[in-house]
Amino acid sequence: MTERSSSRSIQTLIKPKTLKPTTFWRLAEEIPPSLNTGLIITSIAGPLLLWWALTTFGTIDPKFLPSPGKVLEAFGRLWGTRELLKDTVASLWRVGVGFLLAVACSIPVGVMMGSFASIRALLEPLFGLLRYMPAPAFIPLLILYMGTEEEPKVSLIFIGVFFFNSLMVMDTVKFVPKDLIEATYMLGGTRQEALTQVILPNVLPGIIDACRINLAAAWQLVIVSELIAANEGLGRRISVAGRFLKPMKFSLD
Repeated sequence: MTERSSSRSIQTLIKPKTLKPTTFWRLAEEIPPSLNTGLIITSIAGPLLLWWALTTFGTIDPKFLPSPGKVLEAFGRLWGTRELLKDTVASLWRVGVGFLLAVACSIPVGVMMGSFASIRALLEPLFGLLRYMPAPAFIPLLILYMGTEEEPKVSLIFIGVFFFNSLMVMDTVKFVPKDLIEATYMLGGTRQEALTQVILPNVLPGIIDACRINLAAAWQLVIVSELIAANEGLGRRISVAGRFLKPMKFSLD
């Protein structure tokens, strides 16, 4: 055996083997539908099984972690008496009114800020400051100025959504390709046509995505507002359950 062939055989033996990518670890590729369905079921069933095991075989006091069966029992009882339904409708109404008002005001403002540098220079510093102020900090002032009825709760949601949504819409409009706007002018289009027929259709998906993200913030804020001053609502239900050491049961008795 020659020296060259001997060296080649040794390199073959010590050469590291590359691992073949598995279906689970596909990078930036779709996975089979069966695997996708199985993982979705696992993500839901896994925590439920862990919850059941902790309450069945663990030594956790039921006052702090009731079993899934007890929670379902309390849910059925509260749904049967329509208490839970009434609280859900109250929270949905507050979120719906506050969120829709914020969206109706923030989208035009955000589009204007993203389209015109003069409007952006006028409003962005103020909006950038206010969006970092925690919305719950306004609760004492809202109660002082508006009382404890529906107005302060809806206003809190409006404040918490309006500034964030305006700036997110502004950022979406700012990244519209300039070539599209220049092409509109070259073809004889007006500034209004560039705004309504080029910019708005281009940024509509981004606007919908911004509203979807801020809808979660609206739900967080309505729960906070109902923890402080409310006669009905999911936040009030959570507060009462915590006061009487009945977590996850949402029970008043």
